[in-house]
Amino acid sequence: MKKKRNAPDYIVFFTAVTLLAIGVIMVFSASSATAAGTRGDAYYYLKRQALWAGLGIIALVIFMNIDYRIWRRTGKLLLLLTIILLLLVLLPSVGQVGLGARRWLSLGLINIQPSEITKLSLVIYLAGYLAHKGEEIRKFWNGLFPALALMGGTFLLILLQPDLGTAAALAGTLAMMLFTAGAEMSHLLGLGLASLPVLLYAIFSEEYRARRFFSFLNPEADPLGSGYHIIQSLYALGSGGPVGLGLGRSRQKWYYLPERHTDFIYAIIGEELGFIGAVFVLLLFLLFAWRGFRVAITAPDSFGSLLAVGITTMISLQALINIGVVTGSLPITGIPLPLISYGGSSLLPSLAAIGILLNISSHCRTS
Repeated sequence: MKKKRNAPDYIVFFTAVTLLAIGVIMVFSASSATAAGTRGDAYYYLKRQALWAGLGIIALVIFMNIDYRIWRRTGKLLLLLTIILLLLVLLPSVGQVGLGARRWLSLGLINIQPSEITKLSLVIYLAGYLAHKGEEIRKFWNGLFPALALMGGTFLLILLQPDLGTAAALAGTLAMMLFTAGAEMSHLLGLGLASLPVLLYAIFSEEYRARRFFSFLNPEADPLGSGYHIIQSLYALGSGGPVGLGLGRSRQKWYYLPERHTDFIYAIIGEELGFIGAVFVLLLFLLFAWRGFRVAITAPDSFGSLLAVGITTMISLQALINIGVVTGSLPITGIPLPLISYGGSSLLPSLAAIGILLNISSHCRTS
């Protein structure tokens, strides 16, 4: 018989909606100067982001009302489709190049980034695989290795774009899922050590990538080159002070700070809303992480628990990496701030994933 559902976790819902609202406002504030100068319309990015936000809310509501257990049966198909998209984006005649990377597929009026969709599909597939394996995941060859082989092939396709930041965030998410599922620590540590040569090659195979990776240690060594992003980001954060310059009054958005409405939007938040505003956004992500892991703990089955862990880690870790980059604590990776940065390729999958998390929460044990 069909069990009666509980109410979804409204704290997760309102936290996500609040972050989304902040994102739409800050995208307009950060992009208006650029949009007016390059597009002839100061509202260009606002209108597009508002459209994506509306579609994202619709996706969230739809996925929130679909029983999460359905995804266990469709995980393989979803992953297969996203792998096909990853292969297509590598074709010179199909994939779109931007900022030195081939990461986008053009669908006429819009471009999509398959690696963003891959994160959710791989989380869904791995949750089903780990739930099916159960205790057998402690065995390397019969339990862990098949998952690692598939994950490794997917990572390779993402690295070939190249998109080191997304691959790193996805690796952290899947490692958390493997740990939660009960994989042996010795296996996970061995996997981490074995992946180091691949990581080092990805960093040092291109000179510009190596310079950018180490620029966060001493950005002043190349203030007009590899250190420029970080220096301008720190200028923005520092000039905001405790309460900020005021909404819309950023100085760095006037062509000083690159990627001001995408990867470095958190710096504009700090400049306009100050330390208080930046901390408020950080606390919202921490609140989301707490409630998401609470959903994982109280989920009715292992699949729901692992899926909740994957979704929560995917969004929270991406936010942590982005904020670390903007504050000069981590190397530049090109990862957007979830729910806030401009772009539908990141926004839609994130809100769909949160919808799945909310559906899991509606089946959780009440305490």
